[in-house]
Amino acid sequence: MNVEDFDFHLPEELIAQTPLKDRTASRLLVVDRETGSMDDRNFSDILEYFELGDCLVLNDTKVLPARLMGTKEETGATIEVLLLTDKGGDEWETLVKPAKRVKPGTVVTFGDGLLKAECTGVGDHGGRTFKFSYEGIFYEVLDRLGEMPLPPYIHEKLDDRDRYQTVFAKERGSAAAPTAGLHFTEELLDRIREKGVKIVFITLHVGLGTFRPVSVDTIESHEMHSEYYSVSEESAAAIRKTKETGGRVIAVGTTSTRTLETIASENGGEIVAAGGWTSIFIYPGYEYKAIDGLITNFHLPKSTLIMLVSAFSSREIILNAYRHAVDGRYRFFSFGDAMFLMPPKKGRNE
Repeated sequence: MNVEDFDFHLPEELIAQTPLKDRTASRLLVVDRETGSMDDRNFSDILEYFELGDCLVLNDTKVLPARLMGTKEETGATIEVLLLTDKGGDEWETLVKPAKRVKPGTVVTFGDGLLKAECTGVGDHGGRTFKFSYEGIFYEVLDRLGEMPLPPYIHEKLDDRDRYQTVFAKERGSAAAPTAGLHFTEELLDRIREKGVKIVFITLHVGLGTFRPVSVDTIESHEMHSEYYSVSEESAAAIRKTKETGGRVIAVGTTSTRTLETIASENGGEIVAAGGWTSIFIYPGYEYKAIDGLITNFHLPKSTLIMLVSAFSSREIILNAYRHAVDGRYRFFSFGDAMFLMPPKKGRNE
């Protein structure tokens, strides 16, 4: 299958540069994933589509202020370091710009020496491993010196760093936000609970794969980067109970989806408590085992994420929905609008 098959035209002015003041004020394109029929709504209307006994699965990862601007100790050159994965022992996998200036042994200093990092390894696509040294608590130092790692297509400065964080963010470790979750407020979540919907939290730390383009011609040749996930027994049990009682499991975002599908794929379709690293790559031809519905933002052309969404419906239906969104001037990507690939109503297929 060709990567080019997942391309679409997107005018640059439709890429949202700033978040809306009200998280729930974004637009929502509701799509029947089987028929392709569409409805233009507001995100706050999503309450109408939930039913008693459903389960909403959210990723509670917390984004680190992971972008650090430092200087190369030897020459004074400016070096940008993006923290990606904590390898333990104060060693991190990172992305570096300009990478060609950083070799093993290179020392980068941040905040007048509050934090120092020595390069200990070289990876692909600007990847570098650093060993950090500092006084005190690493995450407190990072809060002082780091910036939120906004995607490269966002050029505006973020006034409030909490707007690139979900209201339920808890487990720190991500290099990017699970952006489908940005549309929810505590008030909306309470209203969803009042409707008899179980809300469940799982964790997947968004890492290097988010920043890597698909650089091959055929989908099957692409290799996904691993990301860490964790699902508690309490969350797994709630999802199993939903399935057993005929409820629908609705995932918020591709990160929640990849986590649940990883576990289901490894456990005969059942959701169990688990943790580890996933490099699951979902594209058309994949048979979904865990989720019944998906709330997601609009994704980059030719990205692994639009392939995942296409696998949940069809390439034709999704690309048609994207054309509709472009024609309707929806806002795209991290701070943009959302799509709901709607599950069948209960009893529809019985």
